[in-house]
Amino acid sequence: MTAPKKAVAVLAVGLAGALALSGCSKKSDSSSAASGNSTAASGGSKQVSVAFVPKLQGIPYFEAMNSGGQAAAADLGLKWIYKGSTTADPAAQADIVKSLIQQKVSALFVAPNDPDSMAPVLADAKSAGIHIATADTDAPNSAREVFVNQATADGIGQGIIDALMDKMGGKGSFAIVSCGQTAANLNAWIAVEKKYTADKFPGAKIVSTVYAGEDEAKAVSMAKDLMNAHPELTGLVGECTSSAPGVAKAVREAGKTGKVFTVGLGTPQAMKPYLADGSSSAAILWDVKKLGYLTAWAGKQIADGGSLEPDAALKAKVPDASYDAGSKTLLLGPALRITKDNVDQFPY
Repeated sequence: MTAPKKAVAVLAVGLAGALALSGCSKKSDSSSAASGNSTAASGGSKQVSVAFVPKLQGIPYFEAMNSGGQAAAADLGLKWIYKGSTTADPAAQADIVKSLIQQKVSALFVAPNDPDSMAPVLADAKSAGIHIATADTDAPNSAREVFVNQATADGIGQGIIDALMDKMGGKGSFAIVSCGQTAANLNAWIAVEKKYTADKFPGAKIVSTVYAGEDEAKAVSMAKDLMNAHPELTGLVGECTSSAPGVAKAVREAGKTGKVFTVGLGTPQAMKPYLADGSSSAAILWDVKKLGYLTAWAGKQIADGGSLEPDAALKAKVPDASYDAGSKTLLLGPALRITKDNVDQFPY
């Protein structure tokens, strides 16, 4: 399934509850269910519980997904459980998944920090009779029943490069500041960006790719180091929602706004000040709340043994959702380009 290379955001998204990133390492838990509806719609059966384990908890992106999951819980009468570590630590994430296996949730979704190490933990969940799936980030070598994907890798990667090349004039040197080195989604986007740059913009080249974890301050430092090491640099890509504002902040603090252009996968309100002063040119993202809604909906479907083909009720909430049975992928829709002109349509 192919997403547009460049899609301009035209959706107004209502979302609240975005929280600042916490520096602590404790685990936290939140859950939501429709009021007064403790049984499944079929009557008398146990209420479906859908758990989502993010890469880390406490940053605006995953809090937005949580908000969408809570909205779906209210609509669908399911119990939504959102539980993650506040550090992007694969071992801590695995411990949380194991605790949810003990709770015997109906369906368990994970956005794995390390897909390969998460695969056997998901296998344990399946052996315990739990439906297993991924959302936001896939674990393709696991036995997951569905991957709830935000947008195609081509749509995201090409959208980032197109937005950056618009500012760089289709030529010059740029670098990528990514986050987790083993994150399957980020690595897939980077692979697209490298190929697309080589194919479409032969006058441009990627001089370096570095990894800052999910640490904005580290992304700022790495971006400054890249600009110092490569004085010819005219572009930076922030590959996730912590490095996108990080590279923009680095350009601002280095006094290189208008000389080094940045584009990234940033949440709108985190990027707003950088879009306003030009230290970031655009954010490529998607409707994160709807991604959470779609995750919760998919959880109920697999728990109930229902179809993953979007029905009319889901289409009313997530109009562009589609399902590919061959890859077992439930797709949210095309990537969106967020700029200073439309950023206020996205209040998260």
